[in-house]
Amino acid sequence: MELSCKSEYAILALIEMATHYQSGEPMQIRQIAAQQSIPDRYLEQLLATLRRGGIVKSQRGSKGGYFLTREPWKITVFDVLECLEGLDLRTCEEDANPKNIDTSVIKEIWQEACQAANLVLQKYTLQDLCDKRDSRRQLDIMYYI
Repeated sequence: MELSCKSEYAILALIEMATHYQSGEPMQIRQIAAQQSIPDRYLEQLLATLRRGGIVKSQRGSKGGYFLTREPWKITVFDVLECLEGLDLRTCEEDANPKNIDTSVIKEIWQEACQAANLVLQKYTLQDLCDKRDSRRQLDIMYYI
């Protein structure tokens, strides 16, 4: 299991939006892109996908931009990856007709790994990621004092 560049950029953008969630103001693509070092055009495509998936919404006009549709503590990493990559809990379901015992054993282990990964992704929200980032920044500041 590997995190795609697309998913990493999307999560970075959403962390940025979660950081500014309390202001209630939409964030412009160029703001997010500059803060997280994401190419503007690529970010535009990612945000369009996230908008279609119901994770962000857009606002047109001079004060337009993008903002989260729900509170950061209600959007899980799994929600984001499901929207972008098409993850599905059903991908972990057992194959009804394994070819042989060896295949059956492999499928069972893969199913267990898949379920464990999904549980971890469902456990963490955008708020959790922001909190982890902030606590690491504090540790980093303390280290340099």
